[in-house]
Amino acid sequence: MILIAPGIWLDERDISESFVRSSGPGGQNVNKVSSAVQLRYNVAAADLPADMRARLIKLAGSRITASGELVIQASSQRSQPANRQAAMERLVELLAKAAVRPRRRRATAPTKASQRRRVESKKRRSQTKSLRRTRGDE
Repeated sequence: MILIAPGIWLDERDISESFVRSSGPGGQNVNKVSSAVQLRYNVAAADLPADMRARLIKLAGSRITASGELVIQASSQRSQPANRQAAMERLVELLAKAAVRPRRRRATAPTKASQRRRVESKKRRSQTKSLRRTRGDE
């Protein structure tokens, strides 16, 4: 069990791993050894709060399959254990990001100074454009 956020744990039994041939660094070794790891985490069946699940699906984007699985692939390292660790760290980081509830935006009125600046810039722009105009009476 890995702690994601207070009260939210990741059960490692919900994660499946498969190893595939990597296209990353490793020279000739790449052609012989399956060092890249593909982690699959079933978001649909996971024991997560509903709002966190929705944020996770949004954050994951194209890494979520149609069946509701989150797929993370790691192939940047030469060794299988290092890629496995990198993929697990990415999964935990993504889950931790999804666990954070966004703060609600409070609507505020623009300040007097910002309104004044906006009007001044509009006046300057208007003045510039009016100076460019050709007069018809010349």
